[in-house]
Amino acid sequence: MDAFPAFFPLAGRKVVVAGTGEAAEAKARLFDGSPATLVRLEGPDAFLPGAYAGASLAFIAGDELFAQAAAAAARAARVLVNVVDKPALSDFHTPAVIDRGEVVAAVGTAGSAPMLASLLRNAIESRVPEGSGRVAALLRRHQDAVRAAIPDLPLRRSFLRDALSSPAAEAAMAGEVDKADRLFVESLDAFGSGEAPGGRVRFVAGRGPADLITLRAGRVLAETDVLVVPEGVEPGILAMARRDAGRLTEAEATPEALIALVRGGRQVVRLVVAPPSPEDLRALVEAGIEVEVLLAAPGT
Repeated sequence: MDAFPAFFPLAGRKVVVAGTGEAAEAKARLFDGSPATLVRLEGPDAFLPGAYAGASLAFIAGDELFAQAAAAAARAARVLVNVVDKPALSDFHTPAVIDRGEVVAAVGTAGSAPMLASLLRNAIESRVPEGSGRVAALLRRHQDAVRAAIPDLPLRRSFLRDALSSPAAEAAMAGEVDKADRLFVESLDAFGSGEAPGGRVRFVAGRGPADLITLRAGRVLAETDVLVVPEGVEPGILAMARRDAGRLTEAEATPEALIALVRGGRQVVRLVVAPPSPEDLRALVEAGIEVEVLLAAPGT
């Protein structure tokens, strides 16, 4: 990863666009409808550090001399700078953005190939539903209530994972905000009054190649709470797993350890580079643990 992607909150923030012309207008349009305060600077005003005071980001468009002087002024005010079409002068690069309100996706190429980023954005955009931002807004409205009702993080993830495919999410996707809120509160009340849901153990092929892994196995890796990693796992498959998932070695992943994790509500993925041990599978099944085996793509 040559550049680290990050999202800057815009509510109550100041963003400066310095310069004129289509490039400056394009940067300004990025913030249409955002809660940020947008400040436009032209001519000598762009060379005054005080004009950038309190800003979070500055975008600069212009010729070499204008860009250098404006960038120096913004940095003197301790503001991060993006200079259009001049990566060497920039502190950060502007990605190709997919905007769904509270859901934002971005594709970047570290400033090396913006046209490629735009093409990839178009390919991804069709897969991000228009209503996904409303689902995110639903979760935000109830975030504090969920944290208070479900203090255990893995259990909270389990609830939220189910909530994303629940009737409440469907109502939010359709724009039925009041109905979505009501259904969400009902599901949270039901979750809190019932027993903690159990997790499961999924065995996923880890030898690769990564491009032959099934879509379902890829989703499972992205959702896992605990990952069992033996030696010989294909790095491309390992990269599909959540970065913040807990990790166990094969020696640590005894049937007893996995049973305890699952009964605590954890979703466990055991990557395998050889067929699973029949004894381990039998121990899990006899303990009443839900087991799923996802070892290869169809036809491989």
